[in-house]
Amino acid sequence: MPIYEYVCSSCQFKFDRLQSIGQDGADCDRCGQPARRAISLFASFSAGDDGSLSPMPGMGGCGCGGGACACAGG
Repeated sequence: MPIYEYVCSSCQFKFDRLQSIGQDGADCDRCGQPARRAISLFASFSAGDDGSLSPMPGMGGCGCGGGACACAGG
């Protein structure tokens, strides 16, 4: 089952929910109001032989989502 990120429209609380693909929507863990699914962003790195990190090709850019930020630049 995938983990989805949600943001509450009422109190702006951000939370994750493990749920099946067919399940749609979630209620806020803080206030109980319906929340909307957020877009999850990530960055991917590869470790070189010397231990240095390099961004994976095609995975550049920065983004924030679910309370965390990531950049794939050096």
